[in-house]
Amino acid sequence: MRIGILTSGGDCPGLNAVIRGFAKYVYNNIPRVEMIGISDGYGGLITGEAKNLKESDFSGILNTGGTILGTSRQPFKMMTVEDQNGQSKLEMMKANYKKLDLDLLVTLGGAGTHKTAGLLSANGLNVIGLPKTIDNDIYGTDVTFGFHSAVEIATECIDRIHTTAASHGRTMLIEIMGNKVGWLTLYSGIAGGADIVLLPEIPYDKDEVCRMVRSRYNSGKDFTIIAIAEGAMSREEAKMKKNERIEAWGGRHTATESLAAYIQEHAEVETRVVVPGHLQRGGAPSPYDRLLSTEMGSFAGKLVQEECFGTTVAVKNNQISYNKLADIAGKTKYVPEDDQMIEVARSIGISFGDGKKFKGLK
Repeated sequence: MRIGILTSGGDCPGLNAVIRGFAKYVYNNIPRVEMIGISDGYGGLITGEAKNLKESDFSGILNTGGTILGTSRQPFKMMTVEDQNGQSKLEMMKANYKKLDLDLLVTLGGAGTHKTAGLLSANGLNVIGLPKTIDNDIYGTDVTFGFHSAVEIATECIDRIHTTAASHGRTMLIEIMGNKVGWLTLYSGIAGGADIVLLPEIPYDKDEVCRMVRSRYNSGKDFTIIAIAEGAMSREEAKMKKNERIEAWGGRHTATESLAAYIQEHAEVETRVVVPGHLQRGGAPSPYDRLLSTEMGSFAGKLVQEECFGTTVAVKNNQISYNKLADIAGKTKYVPEDDQMIEVARSIGISFGDGKKFKGLK
């Protein structure tokens, strides 16, 4: 059996651990296996850039960040668009799948990767997916590998900001990755002891945020920690188109910078913005993610063994399982407004900038 494997989209801790777990399972349990590493995600499948991998290539990578295969982003909306030669990326990938004589393609990636995996599966290719993203936004799985490592990194950033914020009496806004969903900001914000947590799913009232900041100062707490997702928006911004939001920021680069300026002017406190950025993607996976990645990778090997194609690995109620690609591709797992962790946060006084109060735990 010839198995192609690729990593697509943004990198995160745990990719190499999954690759290793999968490879070790198939080498130990499936006879006459050949592993074909496809370079730089779907880009390598489009151009046919791949190489045969040896069993030794998978040794020593359990605790290594990034991906030994390389990765890239390929917008899903461009997959079926024909180029000047009348060929689409989809057709090129199908052709190279056959040219490489693959029996199966294993894809490690997030929401966009799964959409393309679903498209390839619908077009007759044998595909198995593995859910990777620091955003934890893949539908149908309780958790994705890479998420917990990113939570640890983001939490450490917030921890470190506490001391400098307290020393200078500042309001600090830490911009956490998450353009559409706020799982990473929610978890790291609570774990890091943030006073205010702002998510894309809960548009905030700028004046309510200022009221919370002033309330803390008036009660003798001269600093405030705000964990804000990069995609968080005020109630006014949530009604705008993207170009209108950028114009509303008044020449500032991000919504976070705009909010910081608003707080400084209206709450009359000194503010600073901290952007950990790609630090949240880098470095070694946490022990939790090494375990999860190994478990997910080996389960993907089991799906190969059972010829259970057109699927993606998932965690459901703490059990490793799978979903059909057709059922989850293109869907997003948002933070529900009544999520238990939202209520936990409210119960200990964390504000989401919406003025709502704690309703009670489930």
